[in-house]
Amino acid sequence: MSNNQLIKPEYIQNLIFTIRGVQVMVDRDLAEMYGVGTKVLNQAVKRNIERFPKTFRFQLNNNEKIELVTNCDRFENIKHSSVNPYVLTEQGVAMLSAFLRSNTAVKVSIQIIQAFVEMKKFISTNAGIFQRLDKVELKQIESDKRFDKNDPSSRRC
Repeated sequence: MSNNQLIKPEYIQNLIFTIRGVQVMVDRDLAEMYGVGTKVLNQAVKRNIERFPKTFRFQLNNNEKIELVTNCDRFENIKHSSVNPYVLTEQGVAMLSAFLRSNTAVKVSIQIIQAFVEMKKFISTNAGIFQRLDKVELKQIESDKRFDKNDPSSRRC
């Protein structure tokens, strides 16, 4: 990424996953956005590990890695890797900007944080709609069960 180039918010939002109930980004995606290798990014984090409690950065377990690979073809190359990827939360990404000081790193960090914020706004703004959809779905399931129970043609001998 050049110093003046903006990354589309939608692109960043597509790189954010919910794992263990928190929104995170995979180390490989972050490294690509910052223009460094994944190993370089993780080494920089390890040199500053006191800034990254487990609530800011954690390593995926095997099941989480398999689910990630299953859902995203672009992670196929980590399928048989002996090292599971790390993920960073919004706070972890913010902490990266404290020691990745290039102009690119600062700009990318700001854009990523803004994408996290926009996603939170969307979720909170639409929380009522999501709850109503859940209720409608539950009512539909109950109605289907009652219909099957009362419909003689749905009974089997």
